[in-house]
Amino acid sequence: MFSSVLVANRGEIAIRVIRACKELGVTAVAVYAEADADAPHVRAADAAYLIGPTPPAASYLHPERIIGAAREAGAEAIHPGYGFLSENADFARAVVDAGLVFVGPPPSAIQQMGDKLSARAVADAAGVPVVPGTRSPVGSTDEALAFSEQHGYPVAVKAAFGGGGRGLKVVQKPEAMEEAIGAAQREAVGAFGRGECYLERYLARPRHVEIQVLADADGTTIYLGDRDCSLQRRHQKLVEEAPAPGIASEVREAMGQAAIRVAREMGYTNAGTCEFLLDEDGQTFYFLEMNTRLQVEHPVTELVTGVDLVHQQLRIAAGDGMTVTQDDITTSGHAIEVRLNAEEPAAGFMPSPGTITELRIPTGPWVRFDTGVEAGYQIPPAYDSLIGKLIVWGADRDLARLRMARALDELVVGGVPTTAPFHELAMTHPQFAEATHCTASVEREWDLSELPEHQHPGGDGATTSTPGGGHGTEHATAVRTKRDVRLTIGGQPRWVSVYGTADSPAAVAGAARTGETTAREADRAATDGPEVRAPMQGTIVAYAAEPGEAVTAGQLVVVLEAMKMETHVAAHRDGTVQGVGLAVGDVVERGAVLATITDG
Repeated sequence: MFSSVLVANRGEIAIRVIRACKELGVTAVAVYAEADADAPHVRAADAAYLIGPTPPAASYLHPERIIGAAREAGAEAIHPGYGFLSENADFARAVVDAGLVFVGPPPSAIQQMGDKLSARAVADAAGVPVVPGTRSPVGSTDEALAFSEQHGYPVAVKAAFGGGGRGLKVVQKPEAMEEAIGAAQREAVGAFGRGECYLERYLARPRHVEIQVLADADGTTIYLGDRDCSLQRRHQKLVEEAPAPGIASEVREAMGQAAIRVAREMGYTNAGTCEFLLDEDGQTFYFLEMNTRLQVEHPVTELVTGVDLVHQQLRIAAGDGMTVTQDDITTSGHAIEVRLNAEEPAAGFMPSPGTITELRIPTGPWVRFDTGVEAGYQIPPAYDSLIGKLIVWGADRDLARLRMARALDELVVGGVPTTAPFHELAMTHPQFAEATHCTASVEREWDLSELPEHQHPGGDGATTSTPGGGHGTEHATAVRTKRDVRLTIGGQPRWVSVYGTADSPAAVAGAARTGETTAREADRAATDGPEVRAPMQGTIVAYAAEPGEAVTAGQLVVVLEAMKMETHVAAHRDGTVQGVGLAVGDVVERGAVLATITDG
């Protein structure tokens, strides 16, 4: 086993790998950007090295600085976690060239699977079916329209070097094709440095089922059951479970063997995941892609198999081989994982960075919470929105759902909106309970209108008791209240703390309702004028309408990016767009004026 491993990542996955290193007696080295100087993963490691400023391109995506830190620390290997450089073949090759061990597959395998088109070719060679699509990057909108006319709508525009739902757009009609290709290319360049895109037939109601594989240098390749990851928003996963419910045993076995064939076809080693789309008939499946790294949802596989996947990764990379064979792999019970993101589900899952003011983690039998944050931690807008992963195990799926519902009820996160209200809905939703959901269910079939809006801290009429002060029985029950009221001051939304006393709970409730009314009036005031405002803090990645251009209400004006997700800001009225001196690349605060739309 290695004596020292550098973890080239941050947040919960960095802590997950650091813990595994310590359990194996390995010195764990962390790296951090300036924004993460006091992050929990830095304190969890045995040593930590600053690798650059906050922007990922200057730190977590900077190979030379990471390898330099590994050399300075005397590390023998680098574990990339997931995201960032984990599926970058050039980085893996540079690690090897530096005389270090890359805890992952060979660079050649990463390169084959990193390009989704070459991945499809590997699947073809392995005799594994793929979804009909273009065999090379789309060169023009006309070429894309020709493919769509042949195969029918909807079609998916997908980044050839993408993953995790980024660089993926669904096109329902011809007139949306040009913008979809542009958006997919922007996301792909920003996330992966490459903008090539291809087209694929879009399946209407598929399930997303994936197979976890392990392979060592001795040629042994096994699979560790399956996972279902069909509850998604913006093509990114929200809930994962193992095993995938309601699948015939022969289909499970066929997908497992297909994953092994793909892995063997390219000489794969270490941990990886083959992702498949399972069509509505429950029998027909297509190879989608292979993630050449540890998955975010790996804990559900660990809970049902009892296999520590990070331990296995480190052992395989060190040349020890796996400690398990295919015959050792059995599954027991059911595990569910929910991704707790700093997003507002009631507002279309809008990313919402901020400071976590309170964090109470659920406990109890068979409950696990993987996180990289704590109370007082400020979630940087430069990185993804994941706060943590809540994972539970139950003897069967229904018990796992009930246990997750109980754990979510215990979970408290203050200061930022989270996806917890959605997960509470999901655990009791009839589709999820009956396992009839698909990858499009959340956005096309579920009613999310009843999800509660995030209450700004103090805006819910919360009270604390204070002494009566000898003013008699009438005032002995008076309470001190604090409310944060949203106002529009100087054209900008602002939160103002209002303190006072109320003579009764009814008066307190009335004060809360007044605060809510004020907030709604402020929202109306902000949209009644000519200003197009940023719905969140983010970076301007594109202006879709030029100054002087006429637009109609609902037409795209600006594209913002925050926490690795694009948000389209549309015109709220008809008129002519006027610029305000901002440009692509500028970072703006929530409520900032992005443009104005004047009459005529």
